Amino acid sequence: MSGAKNAVLPIMASSLLAEGPVEIANVPRLRDIDTFGTLLGLMGAKVKREETGNPGDVELHIDARGARKAEAPYDMVKTMRASVLVLGPLVARYGMARISLPGGCAIGARPIDQHLKGLSLLGAETKLSEGYIEARADRLTGATIPFDMKTVTGTENLMMAATLAKGTTRLINAAREPEVCDLALALRGMGADIEGEGTDEIVVRGVSSLSGVRHEVMGDRIEAATLLLAGAITGGDVTAEGADAEAMAAVLEKLGESGADVSLLPGGVRVRRNGQIRPVNLATSPYPGFPTDVQAQFMAYMCLCEGQSTIQETIFENRFMHVAELRRMGARIDISGSTATVKGVPRLSGAPCMATDLRASASLVLAGLAANGTTEILRIYHLDRGYEMLERKLSSLGADIARVQE
Repeated sequence: MSGAKNAVLPIMASSLLAEGPVEIANVPRLRDIDTFGTLLGLMGAKVKREETGNPGDVELHIDARGARKAEAPYDMVKTMRASVLVLGPLVARYGMARISLPGGCAIGARPIDQHLKGLSLLGAETKLSEGYIEARADRLTGATIPFDMKTVTGTENLMMAATLAKGTTRLINAAREPEVCDLALALRGMGADIEGEGTDEIVVRGVSSLSGVRHEVMGDRIEAATLLLAGAITGGDVTAEGADAEAMAAVLEKLGESGADVSLLPGGVRVRRNGQIRPVNLATSPYPGFPTDVQAQFMAYMCLCEGQSTIQETIFENRFMHVAELRRMGARIDISGSTATVKGVPRLSGAPCMATDLRASASLVLAGLAANGTTEILRIYHLDRGYEMLERKLSSLGADIARVQE
């Protein structure tokens, strides 16, 4: 499996905290990672990529000791919301940050009010000026920060900020995602004093400085789930080597309910399906619940179930944009508010489709694998933001798929 993009990006941001070089191994070749590296370069960090040409062999070497420009301009943030992850590290290390407001995106608004609330509690002065967030602090001071809602980037941003704060910080109602835990592991490797990651309360005791580190990121659980669903939707047999079953337990449970045979192996997860797809009802929720990043792919799978399924999206308010494209392929899906009702059909038909966002594009690929005829998916640059050479991996499993234009 490729390394997890959502683990790499915050660790790249954490390099701004280190008084030494940071090496990140198992880095996927993805557009978002290149974009984040460009952002760090604009700040004055040295970013070097080393690769052998094989998946999983890419390493990033980041030396942020020369970073001086504590700003993330609009042109960068508009292309990738994860740019906001530099906010906490910049304020903690350099005492200031100027970050463009991210704005909305195709799958809904993702406000950063929890980030700003937390920085204020840590003693930073924050204000909005000409579309930018400006934050300043001589030195942050530990505090208790209760999140009003689960927020992954908010938890990561404030955990990073707290590593160099004076005193102890408690993050209450913190996100529990495995990628948050991976960031905590990397920060501990730098010398941070962190405990409680993976639970609702993370405790960070500030230290005076952090050193460089070498860290190998976790495998991508969303990529693994997508590949396993590719096997399930086609009635195939797929083993995701290196997949962490515990990190994707909610997805595996629903696959089992659908009639797929799920086997946990010493080095990964195997999914096979021979019988009919059974209908499954699910609702997305923060980890350890069913991940919103697999909702679109699972919906494509349910399009071929024998019966009726309901899928409720509770994380983002506009994450059913793939529904219109699935309908073009013959799917029967009704939307009412945040709930989609999927009435299974015997088969899907290939059609030209338009990808609207990262996970929507993956759902169309899965539907195309199981459809009669040829499916053409346009705007696949969305796919390249989160999947490394997906067409090659699917081809190796027997899929008839090809990239025909960049």
